[in-house]
Amino acid sequence: MKKLVCLLLVSLLAFSLLSYSQKQEVTTTALQFVEMLTKGDFSSATEDFDGTMKKVLPPTKLQAIWTSLITQVGPFKNQNGIRMQKYREYDIIFVTCKFERAYIDVKVVFNAEGKISGLFFLPGKPPAYKSPEYVDPNAFVERKVMVGSGKWALDGTLTIPKGNAPFPAVVLVHGSGPNDRDETIGPNKPFRDLAWGLASKGIIVLRYEKRTKEHAAKLIPMKDKITVKEETIDDAIAAVSLLHHTREVDPEKIFVLGHSLGGMLIPRIGMLDPDITGFIIMAGPTRPLEDLIFEQTKYIFSLDGIISEKEKKQLELLKKQVAMVKSPRLSVSTPSKELPLDIPAAYWLDLRGYEPAKLAERLNRPMLILQGGRDYQVTVKDFQGWKDALSSWKSVEFRYYPNLNHLFIAGKRKSTPAEYMKIDHVAKCVIDDIANWIKR
Repeated sequence: MKKLVCLLLVSLLAFSLLSYSQKQEVTTTALQFVEMLTKGDFSSATEDFDGTMKKVLPPTKLQAIWTSLITQVGPFKNQNGIRMQKYREYDIIFVTCKFERAYIDVKVVFNAEGKISGLFFLPGKPPAYKSPEYVDPNAFVERKVMVGSGKWALDGTLTIPKGNAPFPAVVLVHGSGPNDRDETIGPNKPFRDLAWGLASKGIIVLRYEKRTKEHAAKLIPMKDKITVKEETIDDAIAAVSLLHHTREVDPEKIFVLGHSLGGMLIPRIGMLDPDITGFIIMAGPTRPLEDLIFEQTKYIFSLDGIISEKEKKQLELLKKQVAMVKSPRLSVSTPSKELPLDIPAAYWLDLRGYEPAKLAERLNRPMLILQGGRDYQVTVKDFQGWKDALSSWKSVEFRYYPNLNHLFIAGKRKSTPAEYMKIDHVAKCVIDDIANWIKR
């Protein structure tokens, strides 16, 4: 890429600051600020500016600078990490962002009152993935594969232990959103952790790009008709079929692991293929998805101890959208703007009445259900839903990890979105429990 000039938006000339406000979580604010930039909401983005910034960088100028950046580096793709520095009384947050042609560090400077007093765009680099200690890189090899065929074929990776085949095998099914095969979230790659960790213990793992990522452009014309069948289920079934045709795989020991949305859909996947040996559900919701969206949003708004008037209005709007999902008036013609996250009505209608835990009772196959105690996205309420339905089944086992979050990464205190931007790994105890259960 040609010279990338750092766009200094305001110089920090004075350092007369007050003590840091405990009410303002600057890492979360920085992530939300970048998200507003990517959505083109420049008026909201400037609300947390201090007085000087509001004068020198009004919404129109901020938009012009962002547009200039996009011209240089291409469209924004995703956030890839976050780190913090302290300079005198300033908190400096670097949000690493992936654009089409470059990585950029959005440097957001906060004063002692938690207001944004400086903003820079700097050349960045992708956070380097380092395998966790429980991975033995000499214990396995990887092979590129294609999951499915035709217009929806997906690039995938088969991680195969060295040694005498056949081996037990597991398919990894993503959570919501356009995930890659590693289920990359910021600098974290939980599916790569799982694949390499389990392969180190003699288990084949298949992971693949999600359809909504690899074929995003093809899906646009049919966006109003997409359901979880097209988003997730069809490709999970295709992945299982691939394992059945893989020479190193023991056909009597093929498992499916679903994380988050993938976990919620395990019962629907299982009903379509009676030859799947068993299932692992990691942080799988048992409650309606629209209720979880509202609960998550309220949780995030409350992290700084105050729900602002603007946030209250957003919650009221979201509450109306949730009510529409549940309303008998919901139809395929209901505008998506009236529904949570602007997701079309067909998607919600497909999930209407779906009770994952009750359907799971009909599978009558081994299941391992895992839950992190610090997970604010899928909570112990959902874990209890699985237990209420399945605890009497001898073939179902439950594991609860008090200090793990939604990615099954360890931490302390309340989990936040900013936590996902700090590099870490799926906990070793999770890898051990899954491997021991599969090989029992």
